Amino acid sequence: MGVGPPIRELHFADAPSVTAVPGPRGKRLLERQRQIDSGAVAYPNDLPLAFDAARGATVRDVDGNLFLDFFGGIGVLNVGHGNPYVTEAVHEQVDRLVHTVDFPTEVRLDLIERLDAIAPGSLAGNSRVVFGGPTGSDAIEAAIKLAKYNTGGRGLIAFRGAYHGATSGAMSLTANRKFKAPFAPLLSDVVHAPYPEPFRTETAPDAAVSAALAEVRELLEDPYGGLADPAGIFVEPIQGEGGVIVPPEGFLTGLRSIADDNDVPLIFDEIQSGLGRTGRWFAADWYDVTPDIVTSAKALGGIGLPLSATVYHDSLDTWGPGDHAGTFRGHVVAMRAGLRALDYIEGNDLLRHARDLGTYVRDRLTEATAGIPHRVDVRGKGLFVGLELVAPDGTPAKELVTDIQHGCYERGLLVWTAGRFGNVIRLLPPLVITRDQAETAMDILADVIQEQAG
Repeated sequence: MGVGPPIRELHFADAPSVTAVPGPRGKRLLERQRQIDSGAVAYPNDLPLAFDAARGATVRDVDGNLFLDFFGGIGVLNVGHGNPYVTEAVHEQVDRLVHTVDFPTEVRLDLIERLDAIAPGSLAGNSRVVFGGPTGSDAIEAAIKLAKYNTGGRGLIAFRGAYHGATSGAMSLTANRKFKAPFAPLLSDVVHAPYPEPFRTETAPDAAVSAALAEVRELLEDPYGGLADPAGIFVEPIQGEGGVIVPPEGFLTGLRSIADDNDVPLIFDEIQSGLGRTGRWFAADWYDVTPDIVTSAKALGGIGLPLSATVYHDSLDTWGPGDHAGTFRGHVVAMRAGLRALDYIEGNDLLRHARDLGTYVRDRLTEATAGIPHRVDVRGKGLFVGLELVAPDGTPAKELVTDIQHGCYERGLLVWTAGRFGNVIRLLPPLVITRDQAETAMDILADVIQEQAG
């Protein structure tokens, strides 16, 4: 017996259904946005879309066009848009209590206990949780402070291709040079090691892992390694913005050994990969590796409400009152939504569902790209899926990927791009997509790939 409404009842029934996009109302809103909104606005530059409503894994624009949503607010909406099981609790909580800073509430303590119960590996039953600001960047900042607080160091190791956020500490860990260059004087002491990418580097998986781990070990152990006072290793167990890079076996276990040998914490950024996205509660669970600290946000707020958390081993809980703070660390409504979302995932066996549908999606992508002249890599775990395309001349097929994204949009399927060269189709649908919706989406994507690349 499931929890809440079954997944088949969550969506707009007629999606996808698209005429001309964008329609006249959408064009007016997009133009109005261009005139008054910030120059930092980005997403409408890729897909000219103006939302009106959304349900489950479907969205409707202001002109009535219906889309299948396969980017889910970029990994935020694991239980779908407007899930009634979650919104019911949200409405009830709004009327009762919204904001408490860090005074205790049943909701806050229940969420802490729930995160402890599902934490990866031996963190479960041995963790503490700190809430700070509402974004993933805030969770990363807390993890940086915690690592430095416990080691007395200030240097950090991160990885090429990484994205960890846009605040100063998180931006220091992020690898995108263009993104961070204007702020270099404000950034922390971070060295970026290679993340093993056998496909891009055309290297055997074992060799890619060995090379990456050797560099990390040298950074920590070579007297001339260049990193002063190391405080921790930050890694995405699956890189998201970097292109859904799934590391080969041995990489994360090797990092665990290196961290232990050098007495520094290992921090997993699971902001995009966590809370069921990969078909496990955390991507770490696929590798049987326990981090010392794990960061969470995005799907933690249930239906898109802002909430982040940093979960860490209780032996690291050495800071005192007020050593980490944030005005919105008591957002009870978001915490209630997060609890309901976790209940819905567990009660409807969405971890298994994500694993099963993820296998189907990857198989369909492999079939769809079998006859094209490009080098292709289909990868992922659960419903965290990437399709990388490289042109016959060896260059990243960024223009083709953009054309595929736009072709899908015109047919009613929303997908996003990723990768350091923009040549990866990234799929992050809500975990509540049905098999029929997955089949329809893959039919559209396969047709577009054949039209654009066949």
